[in-house]
Amino acid sequence: MTQETNDSIEYSDESFWQKVKLFAKKAGREVIDNALCLYYAAKRPDTPKWAKTVIFGALAYFISPIDAIPDLTPIMGFSDDLGALAAALAMVSMYVDDNVKNQAAEKTAAWFD
Repeated sequence: MTQETNDSIEYSDESFWQKVKLFAKKAGREVIDNALCLYYAAKRPDTPKWAKTVIFGALAYFISPIDAIPDLTPIMGFSDDLGALAAALAMVSMYVDDNVKNQAAEKTAAWFD
């Protein structure tokens, strides 16, 4: 997938991992864990296209430099990202199995523990 098309930002693995690495501590454990759950759910071969569209839409919003609340804003900066990620998780929760949760938890622990 391309990263930018005109004024809109699209999802890319490279942009996702860059954002996570740069902002993990600032975003907080819950934001990163939700983002990783979505990421690993999207990588499942049995996740349908409609669910991947929801996931990549939420992850694109997460990596976008243009937010409703800028990520550099203290305390509130990632609250809109958390809302978008949580809504996407609710929609695709049937594809977030124990394996996905374990992968996300292991990666989150590597950054926070």
